[in-house]
Amino acid sequence: MTATATNQDADTELVIAKTEQLLRDYPPATTDRREFLSAQFDAGLAWVHFPKGKGGLELPRSLQHEVYVRLEEAGAPNGQMGNQLGYSMGAPTVLAWGDEQQHERYLRPIFLGDERWCQLFSEPGAGSDLAAVATRAVKDGDDWIMNGQKVWNSMASISDIGMLIARTDPEVPKHQGLTYFVIDMHAPGVEVRPLRQMTGEAEFNEVYLTDVRVPDAARLGAISAGWKVSMATLMNERVMFASEGMDKGPVETALDLYRERDHHEPELRTRMIDMWIKGRVLTLSNQRAAANRAAGTPGPEGSTGKIGYAELQQKGYELCLDLLGDESLLYDSYEMHEFTLESLKERPTKIDPRRRFLRSRANSIEGGSSEIMHNILAERVLGLPPEHRVDKDVPFSQVPRG
Repeated sequence: MTATATNQDADTELVIAKTEQLLRDYPPATTDRREFLSAQFDAGLAWVHFPKGKGGLELPRSLQHEVYVRLEEAGAPNGQMGNQLGYSMGAPTVLAWGDEQQHERYLRPIFLGDERWCQLFSEPGAGSDLAAVATRAVKDGDDWIMNGQKVWNSMASISDIGMLIARTDPEVPKHQGLTYFVIDMHAPGVEVRPLRQMTGEAEFNEVYLTDVRVPDAARLGAISAGWKVSMATLMNERVMFASEGMDKGPVETALDLYRERDHHEPELRTRMIDMWIKGRVLTLSNQRAAANRAAGTPGPEGSTGKIGYAELQQKGYELCLDLLGDESLLYDSYEMHEFTLESLKERPTKIDPRRRFLRSRANSIEGGSSEIMHNILAERVLGLPPEHRVDKDVPFSQVPRG
């Protein structure tokens, strides 16, 4: 056995032992949710790849799966539930770019669910071209005054903190004049307007910022370093999409439907087998990537998992509806209903393939469109020549905008 394999075994044993000790000391059935999560954070089992004292053990990221499995089997609370963006994107960004005070201020509240996070990046004129952000932040003493509009902000209506990039210097090229902030979503001047989706839910929102005062202490990274900081968020976002087992979700649902209805059509059976194989291959690819990934910020290769996730969700739930036949038309309601924390908790645990089919239409757009993901892989992983960009070195104030 190699030294590396020996170390991996020792790390795994340590994580398992600490998880079992946590369950003995804080039985999930009799322990308050917040108390349990606080103890999990202190044990270094919140993010095992984080530093000690900050929710981690400085171990490989892939070992977090060992924690998830054992805690789920024991019926323990999940620190990600209801705060996925804070857990998977906000915390790694704060760790990478925040100072010690910001680590202390944000990491534990994220994991305990005391503060829910959302992402305020995209704008009506800055989606795929994120560097075209026009929301303006002007320094005023120890504060920044912000004005602008964000859009497609998942769960902003139930969030407490927003991850935001704003333009602090319009006289330099667009990638250079951005700064990253974490803002209070309840601050005066922050207005959240729900956007109705074809599922009937209003999970997405648009957010208007009118003379919002944000303290400089809420800035992550240096002034005008916002593009680099935002990359930490985006790379972790793509890993988040690829973190689920790809042979779960639509694959399991389609298999259940196939068995329930005793289908014999060769075409459906062929699609079912093909989807299972693709899901399994993607799962193994993501596991390999997680095992090889350093504890730091994930790289551009995470786009592979994001593309695979979107394709499998869409094709998988298309198959589910074909297996349902006429029943696929029986969706409860397309009427808009408010997206609240209570409605999130009350979501049925059983997957409705009709709703998932409608929701999956967004998977190839949200978190970076599949077209952009292919460009990232081509340029930053395969080393192919980049597309020509005429505005790359032009001051943002001089770039024509629609």
